[in-house]
Amino acid sequence: MEMCLFKRTSKTHCSSSSSTISSRMINFVLLSVFISLVYLLVSLSRFQSKDTINAYFLSDQDQPQSLSAIDHIVFGIGSSIKSWPARREYVKLWWDAQRMRGCVFVDRPLSSLVNDSDSHLLPPICVSEDTSRFRYTWRKGDINAIRIARCVLETVRMFNTSSEEVRWYVFGDDDTIFIPENLARTLSKYDHTSWYYIGASSEIYHQNLLFGHDMAFGGGGIAISSSLANVLAKNFDSCIERYPHLYGGDSRVHACVLELGVGLSHEPGFHQFDVRGNALGILTSHSTEPLVSLHHMAHIDPIFPNSTTFSAVNHLFSAVEHDPLRIFQLSVCYDRWHSWTISVSWGYAVQIESRHLFLRDVLKTEKTFRPWKNSGGLASVYTFNTRDVHPDPCQRPVTFFMKHVSSSPGDGTIKSVYKQAYQNCTYDPISSPRKIDEIRVFSTRLDPDIRQLKAPRRQCCDILPTSSNGGNVLEIGIRECKEDELIYIHP
Repeated sequence: MEMCLFKRTSKTHCSSSSSTISSRMINFVLLSVFISLVYLLVSLSRFQSKDTINAYFLSDQDQPQSLSAIDHIVFGIGSSIKSWPARREYVKLWWDAQRMRGCVFVDRPLSSLVNDSDSHLLPPICVSEDTSRFRYTWRKGDINAIRIARCVLETVRMFNTSSEEVRWYVFGDDDTIFIPENLARTLSKYDHTSWYYIGASSEIYHQNLLFGHDMAFGGGGIAISSSLANVLAKNFDSCIERYPHLYGGDSRVHACVLELGVGLSHEPGFHQFDVRGNALGILTSHSTEPLVSLHHMAHIDPIFPNSTTFSAVNHLFSAVEHDPLRIFQLSVCYDRWHSWTISVSWGYAVQIESRHLFLRDVLKTEKTFRPWKNSGGLASVYTFNTRDVHPDPCQRPVTFFMKHVSSSPGDGTIKSVYKQAYQNCTYDPISSPRKIDEIRVFSTRLDPDIRQLKAPRRQCCDILPTSSNGGNVLEIGIRECKEDELIYIHP
């Protein structure tokens, strides 16, 4: 009986223990699953946070971007009824009415005497708003500077509700000549959703000392990302009221951008061009960055011989049409046989020095020009490396100017032809480059991607064995340099 009771009791106890163990196992499994889920959620959260932090600290240069196009840019051009009739032809050279948006701001409605038969080839004319309420105290300055500065505000108001995407607002004078394709490609290096103020300072040290080394000079062009421009416009009028003592419109834009905490992103392709006379030296020593703008063309000599200022610029655009990103790009090669140094400033000029020069010396700008003001001192100090021009014209480089450019639709080869600008000099018909009548340069269209734009590299050139006509024609090929290729005088 006791045994029976004992057995029965033992069986009940075993059953109870088994049930408890099963329950604990289930609870353990559920707890493990719960902990695993919590761990997984926390891990995912940490990874997302890490990605967010990484994305925050990544520069816009590391982010994939689509190229900005001309269609993404809105232009605001400062002008007046006095200057517009003479300068409208320059704007017509670069303006594409089918693709571009913007406005030319004048102080009063244009006279009926102004020819408007070609107005469809130009930007629309907008009459600036009244600015008489703003003070201007720069002695002997031009109060129109306030009106020109407010082109920023008026342009943004006009286009910030556009159904078409606006990435950039670009401002310039009516004598600013833009290379639109190069402008768009240059701006593609930057993220338009971030705040950017882009341009270049003056070529003259004293101008920068007066107005700011970190200011984008308006004549060279000012580019402002749409995200910055929209905020700038909201506060612009209240900002410029604090700066009646500043000289120009670009100074006011600069001051207000600074108040928003944004500095200048310098792009050397923008050219204020505060020089006079013969600009050959500057144009043949252009940086590896694309040419974005030119300015003050009426204040320098025509850039091609036997031309008017306008016809010379028009001739330059005949090369721009074939290969805009290569215009003024400098390639240097050497002729060991004749000891020549050959500099090709594509689409403009080829120069031959009858001696070997190191590349660093070739790249120095020849002082063929003179400063904006001939007052001496800092007004004659430039912001780039220079070299003197030989006093004897017959000892200077022999210069060949672009005659025409053509493209081969078959293989994409672009041929540019340059003719010698003759000087009345005696020379050795065997060794002197003056024996050459014509130079032909062969290249392909330059089309750098964003990576190449951010880290540009000068291209190389070769003297081709096809040079002919008794040594009177020289042929040169331009190409990408090999990875470890150096540009120097080969022994």
